[in-house]
Order: sequence, then C-alpha cells, then structure tokens
Amino acid sequence: MAKVKTQFICGNCGAFYDRWQGKCVQCGEWNTLTETQLSVGKKSGTRTSSSLSKPEPLGKAEDNITRLATGIGEFDRVVGSGIVPGSLILLGGDPGIGKSTLILQVAAKVASGKKVLYVSGEESARQVSLRASRLELQSDKLFVLSETNVETIIDQIKSEKPSFVVIDSIQTVYSDDVMSTSGSVGQVSLCAQKLMNLAKSEHIAIVLIGHVTKEGNLAGPRLLEHLVDVVLYLEGERYGGFRVLRGIKNRFGSTNETGIFDMTKEGMTEVENPSEILLSERLKSASGTAIFATMEGTRPLLVEIQALTSITSFGYPKRTASGMDLNRLNLLIAVLTKRAGINLTNQDVFVNIVGGMAIREPAVDLAVALAITSAYKNKVIQNDMAVFGEIGLAGEIRNVDNVEERIKEIEKLGFKSVLIPNASKIGEVKGGKIKLIRVSNIKEAIDAALI
Repeated sequence: MAKVKTQFICGNCGAFYDRWQGKCVQCGEWNTLTETQLSVGKKSGTRTSSSLSKPEPLGKAEDNITRLATGIGEFDRVVGSGIVPGSLILLGGDPGIGKSTLILQVAAKVASGKKVLYVSGEESARQVSLRASRLELQSDKLFVLSETNVETIIDQIKSEKPSFVVIDSIQTVYSDDVMSTSGSVGQVSLCAQKLMNLAKSEHIAIVLIGHVTKEGNLAGPRLLEHLVDVVLYLEGERYGGFRVLRGIKNRFGSTNETGIFDMTKEGMTEVENPSEILLSERLKSASGTAIFATMEGTRPLLVEIQALTSITSFGYPKRTASGMDLNRLNLLIAVLTKRAGINLTNQDVFVNIVGGMAIREPAVDLAVALAITSAYKNKVIQNDMAVFGEIGLAGEIRNVDNVEERIKEIEKLGFKSVLIPNASKIGEVKGGKIKLIRVSNIKEAIDAALI
C-alpha cells in the first residue's frame, strides 16, 4: 500500500520543503508555502543502463525537426513560424477572452494533415463539438477527450499517438500521486512535469491552457512558466476591440512578435491591417486627437490617441487613463504645466487609446501630450500628421527605437508628415515623399503640430 508523505510547496517558485516555514529560501517570498500530500509507492529498483538516456551529437539532435505550421499566420508568427514537435506551450488570458476558441481553431488547422487530440476538463465532448460546429470547424483527424486524470490522459495519448495535443485546462487536471484537489500548487506542478516528460519522450507538441489570477498573472506556481518552452498571453478588451496574442517566453523564437485578432461570430479572425481599421472611424476635424505609431513586437501599428479636458468641479482635478499607465499620464501633465506653460491644475484630464489597445512604451508620450494640448486649446492637430517620441522631465523630446519602421507604416497609410525627435538618426526615407519634422522640446512640438 502506498504511503502518504506531507510536503510544502512554494507557490511562487515551486520549491519543496519537508516542513512549513514563513519564507521560501529559494525565491525569498513570504507566506507562499502550501501543504501538499504526496502518495509515495515502492521503488521500482535501480534502472538498467539500457533505460538511461544517452548523449548524442548536437548537430544530429536537430535533424528531422519540422515545425507544425497551423496556417493561421498571426499564431505562427508568435510561436516562431510554427509549432516545434515535442514542445510544451502555455497559453493564458482572462476569462472569456477567447483562449479556447483560438486554440480550437489552431487544432482544427493542424488536424488537416496531422492527428490531433483535444482534451477538455471543463467541457464535455458534446459541448466541444457544439462549439466546433458554431465555428464551422470539421476534421476527421481531430479527436475530443473529456478527462481530468493525468495518468488516463497520458495513456490515451500513448495509445492514439497524435502529433498535437491540447489540455484545456491545466488547472482541471489532477494526478493520483498528489492528495489534493485539482488546481492546487502540487497538482499543477506534478501534472505539468508529467506532460512535459511525455512531450519530450514522444516528440508530441502539447498546449496547456492556463487560468489567470485577479492580478492578471498566470495562476499556479511560477515553476509552471519556467517548465514550459513557450508562454503565450492573450489580452484585450473582453467585450470589444482586438485580441493581442503576445509571446512572453519562447525557446524556439523571438518574444518580440505579436499576433492581432478580432473576435467575431466565426471565431478569431486574423487582422492583416490593424492600423487601417483603428483609424477608419476617426474624426479629422476634432480637437484632442493625435495619431501615434507604436510597435507591437516587430510590427508597426498606428493608433489614435484621444484626450479631453474640462474644468474640474472638485478641489482636486481628476485624471483618467484607458490603455496607458496613469502614473505616466500624471508625469506628462506636470511637464506640460511646468515646461510648456499649459496650466492644467484646474482641469480634469481624460486619455483614451482607441480600439482597446494597451500601450506601455514611452514613445507614446509625445502623442498624449499633443492630444491633451489640442483638447485644452481646442485646436486641431494637422490631419495628415503622425507623431512619436519620449518626453523627459526637462521637456526634451528623446529618441525611440524602430524609427524607420514607424515612418514606413505612417507613409503607407497616406500621411504626409511625421513629428519625430531631433535626435533620431535617420535621413529622408528611401523612395518616400513623407516630410520629417524634427523637434527638440515640447514647445517646438506644440508649435509644429497645432493648426
């Protein structure tokens, strides 16, 4: 009979301890240890030399590796031109964002030439079939299994021998070796390790769908993210706008790539030209708007920045930001007040990134500052102008990365001029007719942009 052993597992790094302690020695976090009961059986004895792994030349290990191209260009771009056989992929995102929809479409595409197994622990096989019918996905090589026991799942995978497996989700899977409920730190760690060993030994690509916490982080131990080969995150507004598939970790490709989708009744639809769609409804004669060239991975993208100012009704003015960091907005307001002479101390300021996009790069500073100034002065920014640049505390406009790529995207959409930092090391765009307006500080930018 198997014995039960109690251990404590750190929810942050996955370290094991024989007794509880307040601080994890491995990662330094406090109060992260969770009690877990493991089922310990008899040892099977010493392995023979034939069962041990043997080293092989590095060049030979790369032979006969052909990536699985899904045919969904935006997904293939993020994972690195296709899925590597034997890789373990973790896909996370908020509830209702479209994780299961996207991965079911990917599975159906792969099933056009390879055998695929979709394991669902949250839905029955009939429910998955109904969703596939709604998305008009049909394939004789796509099989559905409703199961949550990881040992049973592994036996089915070894029996069916698929080329691609989806586990939806890792938090619903449990192992008989851990005496705790599914979703616990011990269950998630052990099940992920068993699936990883299976993926490497059988050369099967496995995708794990993971839940997220209320803070937006992937649920479960941090060990899970270290364990897998690729970490993808699907983000965006749940009830509208685009979905952005972002690579957080990728052992087989770049983490600078992003894929952009639109959620429709047909499922996740690739957006080939998001800039044109984002700018299709803008009012060219309205004040408080600026066109900004951002970088989503290695792809340039034009978005509209909207700002609104109004006299506050309270003693302390309100600042609201949607799609950008609120602390960054407060910094820009202070720079405008101090360096540009625009008194916003009695103004409520609202800033919105159109389309539900979330922009984190400092290159958005100049567009936000000009949009606020345009709204405050009720003057329009030139309709055929786009801007980008970082603003320092002294009011200077600092250089940003990927200047040429941004300018080419701006010119492609028909803009005639672009406001860029004076420090940008670029001449006239080769073969282009766009006008480059260089500015050194925020005052010069305001004078050059506002009509």
